[in-house]
Amino acid sequence: MASTFHGLELGKRGLYAQQSALNTTSHNITNVNTIGYSRQRAEMQATNAIPYPGMHGDKSPAQLGTGVEVNKLIRLREEFLDVQFRNEYKNLGYHEAKSGTFTRIEELLNEPSEDGLAHTMDEFWKGWQELVKNPDSAAVRSVVRQKGVAVAQTFNQIMDSLDQMQNDLQNIIKTKTEEVNSLASQISILNEQISRRIVNDYQPNDLLDQRDVLIDQLSKIVDIDVKNSSNGMVDISVGNGALVTGKTSNKLTIGFDQNSGLVDPAEIKIGGQTVDLGSGELLGNIESYGIMGGNRNSTIPYYKDKINELAMTFANAVNEVHLSGLNLDNISGVSNTKVEFFTGSSAKDLKVNPEIMKSLNLIAAAKDEGGGQSSKGNGELAQEIANIKFKDLNFTGTTSTADDFYRNIIGQLGIDSQESQRMQNNYEGIIKQVENRRQSVSGVSLDEEVANMIKFQQAYNAAARIVTSVDQCLDKVINGMGRVGL
Repeated sequence: MASTFHGLELGKRGLYAQQSALNTTSHNITNVNTIGYSRQRAEMQATNAIPYPGMHGDKSPAQLGTGVEVNKLIRLREEFLDVQFRNEYKNLGYHEAKSGTFTRIEELLNEPSEDGLAHTMDEFWKGWQELVKNPDSAAVRSVVRQKGVAVAQTFNQIMDSLDQMQNDLQNIIKTKTEEVNSLASQISILNEQISRRIVNDYQPNDLLDQRDVLIDQLSKIVDIDVKNSSNGMVDISVGNGALVTGKTSNKLTIGFDQNSGLVDPAEIKIGGQTVDLGSGELLGNIESYGIMGGNRNSTIPYYKDKINELAMTFANAVNEVHLSGLNLDNISGVSNTKVEFFTGSSAKDLKVNPEIMKSLNLIAAAKDEGGGQSSKGNGELAQEIANIKFKDLNFTGTTSTADDFYRNIIGQLGIDSQESQRMQNNYEGIIKQVENRRQSVSGVSLDEEVANMIKFQQAYNAAARIVTSVDQCLDKVINGMGRVGL
């Protein structure tokens, strides 16, 4: 039969097991607000039994239980939900970046408002309309000049602001690239730490949580593929480029074209291998900044081209009519010189002709009546310039008035922004749902943990009572037996 001391061993193992479970519960409770923490559970199992000999046989008719032990500390995590979360997180990052850019452009153009380009151009046309009534008035000519200055400066300011947006995005792209490389390096270090513990039969649950948090952060920036490797390590790839392989990591580099300044897709590399980012916050910022061959996907370059086309088509139309007319110096015979109203090769450097800024007489308002002659009070040319507002101009791929062309730009911007915001909201909802499901598996519930704590506490007290009972039995055997009558 079993020794009386066997009961002490049973109680001791019970104390150790319940204490370990209590410690695990305490660990869960204290990490209830830790980002990325996965709750843990002490998995108990009966220890190996020993033969329990019978009274009349040399074989073992039964097995004697030897108590309980904590077999392992389980980390409650659902890999499928992690994969689903990361697949949606990259899309959220992409549309957040795109939506942010569209919002900034909308704020810049500020339409409709009295400060927007549409209102400024409308005031410009009104200035010429007033000049029709008083073509020789210096005051009205001054208004026309100032309205022209306002239009030019508005174009300048829009282009300067778009350039600044690109500069900001370039810095963001470089920062996000460094962040990707930093996260990859940290993951490779954790891979090494995890593998060292697993080969020694330890369970590095907290290190696994730390690595999963980093992988989640990485999945928002770039489209990653995570595969389990040996000894608890993971390999991470972006496109066909290996970002993390076991204990080593490669660097992501982004190259810019020297001529255009745009991102060269052939120079997006990991470890010298050209890769396709697929999706993610970094790609959203790259497309917003401008990527070679991106066309409509190159957000800021697309709208810069449209604004520039509007500015130069508008300016050329005004200049063409302006050069065909006569200014006050021509009419009075002081000079035969005719000048363009606007100068500049793009919306960025568009301005009213410096000669007109020096002399209001060089503004042409009269139409040539023949032989380069005209009379004072002739405002027919001013009327022609004012009528450009309603004239169809030739833009790339379309014919429309300048106002309609600009309205199309604003309309397209609104559609792009609304669509991007809608996609962002959709993915935010999906991410929230997936994260809720993840938390239902991995999250810490204080109510549940307190209930477990009470359960393990009672089991611990019961195990302690076993030890006390066995101790009393042993005391009777040791100190009380053989003393008859005492």
